[in-house]
Amino acid sequence: MATTSPSTPGRPTTEGGPPHQPGRGGRWTVFWVAIWTFFLLEPLEAGWARRDEAAGWIGMAATLAFAAWYVGSFIVRRRGLLGGWVHPRPGAGVVTVGVATALAVVVCVSVGQSGTAAAVYVGVLAVLSFRGALGLTVAAVNAATWYAAGLLVPGWERDNALLLSMLTAGLAVFGFTQMISGNARLRMAQEENQRLAISEERNRFARDLHDILGHSLTVITVKAELAGRLVDAEPDRARAEIADLERLSRDALADVRRAVDGYRELTLPGELARARAALEAAEIRADLPNATDQVPGELRELFAWTIREGVTNVIRHSGASRCTVRLQPDTVEVLDDGRGPGAGDTGHGLTGLRERATRLGASVVTAAREPRGFALRVAAPARENAAGFAP
Repeated sequence: MATTSPSTPGRPTTEGGPPHQPGRGGRWTVFWVAIWTFFLLEPLEAGWARRDEAAGWIGMAATLAFAAWYVGSFIVRRRGLLGGWVHPRPGAGVVTVGVATALAVVVCVSVGQSGTAAAVYVGVLAVLSFRGALGLTVAAVNAATWYAAGLLVPGWERDNALLLSMLTAGLAVFGFTQMISGNARLRMAQEENQRLAISEERNRFARDLHDILGHSLTVITVKAELAGRLVDAEPDRARAEIADLERLSRDALADVRRAVDGYRELTLPGELARARAALEAAEIRADLPNATDQVPGELRELFAWTIREGVTNVIRHSGASRCTVRLQPDTVEVLDDGRGPGAGDTGHGLTGLRERATRLGASVVTAAREPRGFALRVAAPARENAAGFAP
C-alpha cells in the first residue's frame, strides 16, 4: 500500500504585522498546514468503510482528533512561525509528539494499516518540537518503528513508500525550520546594524552641531560683550558690532540648516575670513595666510575644520593676545601665545577633528609651546606625528 507524504507545512511570512505579532501571515500559515492534512482522508475512508462497527467510528474520531492536534500545534506556535522558529521546551515537545503518537496508534488499531498515514505527521511534529539532531533522531526512530510494524504486525505489508515519505518529510521540515531560524538571526543582525548606524549618525550630527554652533556662538558672545562696552564710548562702532551680530547669527542659522540637510562642506578661504573677523572681535591679533591655492582639494575641508576648531579654542580658552595660522600643502597649524591647555579645554571638537583626520589618513597633534601658548597641528600623511612637531 502506497502512502503519500505531506510537504513542508507552510512557510513563514510577516504579512500584515511585525515579527512576533499574529496577523494575516500567521492565519495563512495555519491554512496551508490544515490543507496538508487531506492525506488523512485515507484512514477516514477506511473507518467509514467499517462504520457498522465500533472500531470504524473510533478510528474516524481518532483521525479527526489527530488532525486537530496537529493543526493546533501550529496555531499555538504561530508567533514562532512569524518571528523565527523557536523550539518549545523539551517537556512540551514530549507531550506534543507523545499525544500524536498515541492517537496514531489508536487509528491504526481501529482501521488497520491505512492509519499509518498519520506516522508522517508524527515525524514532522518530532522535527518541529525538538532542537537540531534530537529532532532528527526522534523522527528517524519514528520512521523505523512504523516501518518495522509493517514487517511484524500480522496482515500488514512492507511499505517502502511510507518509509521514504517519513524520511523526506522529516528532512524537508528540518530544512524549513533552519531556514526560518537563519532568516530570524539575519533580521536581528540587520536591525542591530541599523541601530548602530543610527547611533553613529546621531553622534556625527552632535559633533558637527558642536563644531558649527560652538564657533559661531563663541564669536557672537565676544562681539556682544564688545558692543556692550562700546555702546556709550563709541556708539557708531557699537552699532556696527550689533549689525555684525545679526549677520553672524544668520550665518549660524544657515550653517545649522546645512548640517540638518547633510551639507557639511566648509570652504578654506571662507573659514580664514571667519577666523580673521572672530579674532578681531576678540581683540586678538591675527596672523593668517592670504592664499590657500597650495592646499590640495582632498585636504581643504579638513583644514577648514581645523582652523575653525583651533580659532574657537583660542578665543574661548586661551586668553591669548596673538593667534597664528600656518598653512602648507600638507599641514595646517593654529598657534597662540595664551595660557596653554587646561582642564575642560578639550572635548567633542578635537574628538570630531581626529575622526575626520583619521578618515583621510592624517594625524592631529596638540602640544604646549614654550615659554607659553598652545599649538594644534593637522598633517597628512599619518606618518607625520608628534616626533616631528616643533611648535
